[in-house]
Amino acid sequence: MYDEQQRTDAGPRAAVEHGPLAGFTVGVTAARRAEELGALLQRRGAAVLHAPALRIVPLADDGELLAATKGLIDQAPDVVVATTAIGFRGWIEAADGWGLGEALLARLGEVELLARGPKVKGSVRAAGLTEDWSPSSESMAEVLDRLLEEGVDGRRVAVQLHGEPLPGFVESLRAAGAEVVGVPVYRWMPPEDISPLDRLLDAAVSRGLDAVTFTSAPAAASLLNRAEERGLLPELLTALQHDVVPACVGPVTALPLQARGVDTVQPERFRLGPLVQLLCQELPGRARALPVAGHRMEIRGHAVLVDGCLRPVPPAGMSLLRALSRRPGWVVPRADLLRALPGAGRDEHAVETAMARLRTALGAPKLIQTVVKRGYRLALDPAADAKYADA
Repeated sequence: MYDEQQRTDAGPRAAVEHGPLAGFTVGVTAARRAEELGALLQRRGAAVLHAPALRIVPLADDGELLAATKGLIDQAPDVVVATTAIGFRGWIEAADGWGLGEALLARLGEVELLARGPKVKGSVRAAGLTEDWSPSSESMAEVLDRLLEEGVDGRRVAVQLHGEPLPGFVESLRAAGAEVVGVPVYRWMPPEDISPLDRLLDAAVSRGLDAVTFTSAPAAASLLNRAEERGLLPELLTALQHDVVPACVGPVTALPLQARGVDTVQPERFRLGPLVQLLCQELPGRARALPVAGHRMEIRGHAVLVDGCLRPVPPAGMSLLRALSRRPGWVVPRADLLRALPGAGRDEHAVETAMARLRTALGAPKLIQTVVKRGYRLALDPAADAKYADA
């Protein structure tokens, strides 16, 4: 993937151009727009593991949406709240397919129509309708405030749902006396093939991922549910709390994780581009950088930057390198390194084999020194030794 020149200890090599996410592996749980998100990550150098945590029920086949649409046509609501642009468009298109498009548009033209934000307003107008009101903030809280100020006691309010939780929204309307009708646009179901999600889960638990992205709350809930089914929930939560960065597109998406005590990172703007840019800052900022044997070594997820040059490292080698980096400059016994190797058993020869491959991958054998009859050490520079001793 990368055009690298050969390196020897005889002299430095010019750094190879690479993206800010080079050497990191990022999980993608999205069902919609997964290819777009994966491409954004790969263009910045990341390795991507895609495992849709959900599948979307096709609108044309959704009996619940059909029933809700017929119910609204037969019995007019007082207010309709359109929450997402893609959901509103999909609803109208599905109604057209059922032969109900004109009747639905006529009904929506007769009621108070609220659109959550500019994008939804654009979809409403593209359908030939005009919204009665829309907040510039795209905030459901602002929509709720308006409805409660108007008064909803005894009124029938239809809310276009889209698979995301609307914390407190429906409950607040019902507490104020409204009859709330849900319009279930884009219902989520577990994926038909669960094996990719299991692979992503295993990678997260084993720290084979550096980050996992979530673009919907149902996807986050689905991953947590699958971990619980497999008895891996405690391990997954520990990984997400300490080692694997959970990156959510926004605060609503983060709710299932936060309910489990997992803090997430979120961009200021709730879009895919800012989500990727956030990871471009977050992951390199967490990478371990050490001055070793006259070189600068930065340890990433599945690769190491040596003087700015990307060096992919096999999994066994990364396990050894992380064990050494936890005690830079100190001798780490072979027995400790053996325990760090997954599935190595009791054969210390496995350490020597993995160490030889690690040194080859790093391209600078003197980064790791052999201490005869004791073990191995990262050759931390003297100045760095003093810094660590004072710490």
